[in-house]
Amino acid sequence: MNDSTQLEAPAVAKNGDMKQRMVGIEIENLHLSFGQTEVLSGVDLTIEPGEFFAFLGPSGSGKSTLLRAIAGFGPRPRGMIRIGGRDVIDLPPWKRNVGMVFQSYALWPHLSVRENVAFGLRELRFPRAEIGPRVDAALDLVGLRDLADRMPNQLSGGQQQRIALARTVVVEPQVLLLDEPLSNLDANLRVQMRRELLALQRKLGLTTIFVTHDQEEANTTSDRMAVLDGGVIQQVGTPQQLYDAPCNLFVAGFLGTANILEGRVERDGEAVRFVTTTGEALPIAEAEPGRGSIVLRPQNITLTTDGGPGTIAGEVVHREFLGSQIRYIVQAAGAEIIVDQSHSVGTDWQEIGAKVSLRINARTAVVIPRGHGA
Repeated sequence: MNDSTQLEAPAVAKNGDMKQRMVGIEIENLHLSFGQTEVLSGVDLTIEPGEFFAFLGPSGSGKSTLLRAIAGFGPRPRGMIRIGGRDVIDLPPWKRNVGMVFQSYALWPHLSVRENVAFGLRELRFPRAEIGPRVDAALDLVGLRDLADRMPNQLSGGQQQRIALARTVVVEPQVLLLDEPLSNLDANLRVQMRRELLALQRKLGLTTIFVTHDQEEANTTSDRMAVLDGGVIQQVGTPQQLYDAPCNLFVAGFLGTANILEGRVERDGEAVRFVTTTGEALPIAEAEPGRGSIVLRPQNITLTTDGGPGTIAGEVVHREFLGSQIRYIVQAAGAEIIVDQSHSVGTDWQEIGAKVSLRINARTAVVIPRGHGA
C-alpha cells in the first residue's frame, strides 16, 4: 500500500478536518440471545472517536456477535447502542452508516474489481458522474488501481482483502468493522496486511473495531481492546495494561504465556510476600493479605544457580531454542514453570536435569485475589 496516495473523493480528505467526522460508540447493558442461549450478557463499553479498538477472545466468546450487533446483523439485542450519539438499536444495517469487512471478503465473483468497489455506491444511488472518481480514489488508497479490470479469482488473498477494504471505505462509513479479515492469509502476509490496515485507519481517521482471536494482531494494531469470554467483557484497556495488569486469571492466561501459582499474601511490617502452597516465600511489591494466585511472566523470571532468599529451587526438565530466546521448563513449587532467557552468541545453556534457582522480579509479579478466576 502506497502511503503517498490520497483518498480525494470522500469527505474525509475533501473537508480537511478529519476529527469532525470521527464518531464514538457507546454500548450499555447489551444482552443478546439465540433461542434460550445468551451469547452477550450485560455488555457496557465506550469506544472513543477515531480509536482502533479490538475485540479479543477465544472461539465462542461473543466477539463476532458483538461486532454484528453494532452493524445491525442478527437478532435485535436488548440494551442500547449509540453511534455518534445516535441510538441505532432499531435501525437496519444500511441506515447505521457503518462499513463491514467480512472474514470471507464476500466479493462478487462475477464482477470485476472496479464493479465490486462501485457496487455500494450504485446501491446508494450516488450520481453516476461521482462513482468513477470515487472508485479510482479508493483503489489508489489500497494501491490496486492497476488491477481494476481483473476478476476476484485473478487476485491473491492479500489483494482480495484490499479490494474488500476499498469497497467498504468508498461509501464513507463513520465506523469500520473488521471481522477477522486476516485469518485467511499466510503468516507473512498477515504481518504485512495488519500494518497496512493500521496505516489506512490512521489516514482515514475512521473509528475502527477489529475482531480477532490472535493476540499478536490485537497487540500490534489496537489503541485499546476488550477481552471477552462467555459473552462477558472481562477487561478493557491498552494492550500493555491488560498484559501487565490482568484483572483475573482468564485474562492473565489468555494474553501471552503466564505461570500461575496458588498461595496467599502475607504482610510482615513493611514487607509483603507471597507464600505458595508448597511453602516458597516470594517478595512482592504490594497486595492485600489473603488467599489468591500470583501471575509470573516467563521473561520476568531469572534462572540462576546461586539460590538465596526469595528464590525458588527447581530442576530443568525441558529446554527449547527459540532463536532470540531459550525457553526452559523448570519443575519447581509443585508446578512446571516456564522461564524465557535472552539468547546471544556465547550464551551458556542449562542442561536438562540441572539444579537451578528462580529469582522473581517482585515489581512485575501480579497477585490476583481468590475468586477472580474470570
